[in-house]
Amino acid sequence: MNVLGTLIYACMFGILALALLQAVNKPRQMQTTYLIALLVLLIIHVCGELVVYTGAYQYVPWLVGAQYPLRVLLGPALYLYACATMSPNPEFSKRTYLWALSGPVLVIAVMLPFTISLSSAEKLALADPATRNPEHYKLALFSCFAATQIFVLYTAVYFFRALKLHRRHRQQLMERFSEIESRSLSWFGVILLFWGLVWLCYATGYISVFYGWRWFGQGVILPIFETCVLLAFAYLALKQPILVKADKGEPRSEQPRTSTVSLDRMQRIAVKLQSAMKEEQLFMEEDLSLNKLSKAIGISENHISETLSQLLKTNFFQFVNGYRISHAEKLLKETDMQILTIQFEVGFNSKSTFNTAFKKATGLTPSLYRKQEKAVTA
Repeated sequence: MNVLGTLIYACMFGILALALLQAVNKPRQMQTTYLIALLVLLIIHVCGELVVYTGAYQYVPWLVGAQYPLRVLLGPALYLYACATMSPNPEFSKRTYLWALSGPVLVIAVMLPFTISLSSAEKLALADPATRNPEHYKLALFSCFAATQIFVLYTAVYFFRALKLHRRHRQQLMERFSEIESRSLSWFGVILLFWGLVWLCYATGYISVFYGWRWFGQGVILPIFETCVLLAFAYLALKQPILVKADKGEPRSEQPRTSTVSLDRMQRIAVKLQSAMKEEQLFMEEDLSLNKLSKAIGISENHISETLSQLLKTNFFQFVNGYRISHAEKLLKETDMQILTIQFEVGFNSKSTFNTAFKKATGLTPSLYRKQEKAVTA
């Protein structure tokens, strides 16, 4: 029995069980349903590790590897959760589910010879180099290696699809909203990268055991890292509010957008947009959206979007926040207002968004910008 490994995975099990309990008690939405499914798969994965670390495999050898087919569903489940959370119209066809299920089918196929050809005693004998049968060990090695490669392949494919979905979701939000932090799920991309790293290291470590290789952190640091990632994901996913369709980006074609508005018309729209920002200072509304701007100036959302992208070479988010940053610069130079007050004054309701946007535009944080300007004028 590996005491430390058992404790770590027992902690993981407790975290996931509590998260599952909270998810079950949340209002039933598609996002919550797929989160529940993902948490159940993670619990199965952790239980499989506990069977090994606790030494329970000696009493139930048939359970060893039983979680492998379901583990391949982790990538697809995470992708489906992302779709249910971020897609404006999250509808899944039978083909989507069939592709996801093809992974477990492949794992079962490559593991079947090992599963049906060896008895429980023969499988237990493989755990000790002194008692293992070389031919049986080769079969076990092939099954493990093939199943792990399938897991890595399917996980990588669905992770990249989830990252692509998240990036597209953020881009679509920037075309409609001036404030996207509460809608963009910025945490998702970071957690996804960490999670991918954990599972890649896990798969590599699992294969290395069969070749007798050991590397730093195997069995201790990696499980701790995995626990931290799972804890962060569970907390952030449960905290994430349900996004209604109005809070998501509109679906758009992957094909380049062709102009449907004349150049003269776009130029007139651009003048109206600049007037709305400079004279009416609509940018100071923290919840300004494309829809609200459209109603304020009497021009359709599509025509505004086309003018921004085709003529002004920007999007709604960048266009509005450009005026906010310019006004913030003026207030930082000419007044002694607190930076937090300026942030809200110009329309930002998030300190991190304000600081990020300001530094991107000026190369400095708001506080450093003010110090620099005071030094120049002193």
